[in-house]
Amino acid sequence: MVMKSPYLCSSLFLVLTLVSVIVSGSENSFEIQPFDEGYTHLFGDDNLVIHRDGKAVHLFLNERTGSGFVSQDLYLHGCCGCFLYFEFLGNIRGRDWRIQTNIYGNGSTSFGREERYNLWFDPTDDFHQYSILWTDSRITFYVDNIPIREFKRTVAMGGGFPSKPMSLYATIWDGSDWATNGGKYRVNYKYAPYVAKFSDFILHGCAVDPIKFSSKRCDGTRSPEQLFASITPSERSKMDSFRKKHMTYSYCYDQTRYEVPPPECVINPAEAERLKKFDPVMFGGGRRHHRRHGKRQHHSRSEAHSI
Repeated sequence: MVMKSPYLCSSLFLVLTLVSVIVSGSENSFEIQPFDEGYTHLFGDDNLVIHRDGKAVHLFLNERTGSGFVSQDLYLHGCCGCFLYFEFLGNIRGRDWRIQTNIYGNGSTSFGREERYNLWFDPTDDFHQYSILWTDSRITFYVDNIPIREFKRTVAMGGGFPSKPMSLYATIWDGSDWATNGGKYRVNYKYAPYVAKFSDFILHGCAVDPIKFSSKRCDGTRSPEQLFASITPSERSKMDSFRKKHMTYSYCYDQTRYEVPPPECVINPAEAERLKKFDPVMFGGGRRHHRRHGKRQHHSRSEAHSI
């Protein structure tokens, strides 16, 4: 599944969460689909508006409610409580926009595998493409066809890798309690409504029966592994460059959460050293009160229950 060109049109401290849990990737050859053919209204009453051509949708956030939509089908892989998503964490005027990628597995939201980055552009200026490639062996996050994170399945993870059917959600809601420097800055509804715009929807993957979890249909004959066998050397170079310049947080190096890194983590000493400048205590092993970066799971569950 490719979800193409979400555009965040907002003021300072808006949170846009893309619970993008469908097979997706960076190819541009897939057919664009009208919204009504692949998605349905999730919550928010009149705060979701479909464009008259049926190819774009606007999600609004005001003081009354946010809004969201969900795919009509389940797709392999993933399960209820297993989340892969992009999350915009708000913005302070004049500073870089921050985006977070999250992975939850094994039916639990108590263990999040978060990474956080500064974007090299302002997502409110134009449309951009955010994609997730999800196969049975790895997960890759893309921004404008540039891979920014690769998560490989390992034997040591056990059931921690998402591997059962899931849906795709896109939502907009108020994350003031935690998103902006731990809730320091709140959404200012003086500037409401805030708008997230989506267009060029692409669904590609095998839909599954929600009861039997068996495949109902496949879009084409090529599997995700065939479409995206691996990251190319050129893509890997771009990913390494992005991470060196823009990554500000990784759960693998968070010593306030984990005395020993989780088993899937591959520790890069140079990466660890770079992260210390953002938080020497968190990434250097000093003492401080435990900080719950996994707090997002509460909001994710709330989205699913807001129908």
